[in-house]
Amino acid sequence: MSSGKLTEQAKGVFIIAATPFTDDGALDLQSVDTLTDFYLGCGVHGFTLLGMMGEAHKLTGEESIDVVKRVIGRVGSRQVIVGVSHAGLENVRRLAHEVMIAGAAGVMVAPPPGLKGDDGIYNYYAQVFQALGPDIPVVYQDYPQATGVYLPPTVFERLVDDFKQLVMLKHEDAPGLAKLTRVRESEKKPGRRRVSILVGNGGLYYPQELRRGADGAMTGFAWPEMLVKVYDLFASGKAEEAEDLFDIYLPLVRHEVQPAIGLALRKEVLFRRGAIKSPKQRAPGSSLTATDKAELENMIERLERRLADAGRGSKMAAE
Repeated sequence: MSSGKLTEQAKGVFIIAATPFTDDGALDLQSVDTLTDFYLGCGVHGFTLLGMMGEAHKLTGEESIDVVKRVIGRVGSRQVIVGVSHAGLENVRRLAHEVMIAGAAGVMVAPPPGLKGDDGIYNYYAQVFQALGPDIPVVYQDYPQATGVYLPPTVFERLVDDFKQLVMLKHEDAPGLAKLTRVRESEKKPGRRRVSILVGNGGLYYPQELRRGADGAMTGFAWPEMLVKVYDLFASGKAEEAEDLFDIYLPLVRHEVQPAIGLALRKEVLFRRGAIKSPKQRAPGSSLTATDKAELENMIERLERRLADAGRGSKMAAE
């Protein structure tokens, strides 16, 4: 059982877990186990389930709960955040309560596409917080590239001031560095809470975001050990060494965030690393061509050479 509820002090790497399926599209709970163990072996500090990368919209309600229970039963003291975004507020409320009963530390909610204006955002989340009650910690998922909803820092500040259950910002605006700085600067005002900020976008801007006050990453890059090591180096005051390590992986970070085939690439790597039995997505999903796979293989070989040259060895297989 994961330990305690999510708070403003959350930090580190909360990996966004992929959802494994068999070649014929069935939920593969055995691979959920091996993938969870793989992430644990990479040193992640927490998990985020049923995110956009987790193909949550392709799962039935029963499957969603099965995945959550399976992971929570395996992660020991690591906290688990569960995405509960849905067009219907009652569905958000129901899933949030179910996953909290199952042992989740908190839930993540993205604004529904088409939400208009500052008051539209504020009023929607006010309804979410009322529906969930004061005891469920909430992560605001700020991913305007997918939702079409831009979150102004001033609106986020209002929400933080008015709703104590809002404890984290999942920051994925791009470009978003100036926005991250604005949020952190505003928290220095007397009486204002400092909330946790974990960043996404595949880790593309990770070192700069850590320098600007992010507390870690919430993304699904298929080499989670890099995310963890970069965080640890930053936390111990070795920012330049952290950037050097990040730079070795950057070509694959960049390659993996491609629209359309990004998830297929990520699952292919997890499959090659032995973490899951099949790289398949549940239909409809993207797939890789022979050229895509050859290209990825070449990039992995280059990564392993760069790691060896840097004296860091190479660990392609899951631990």
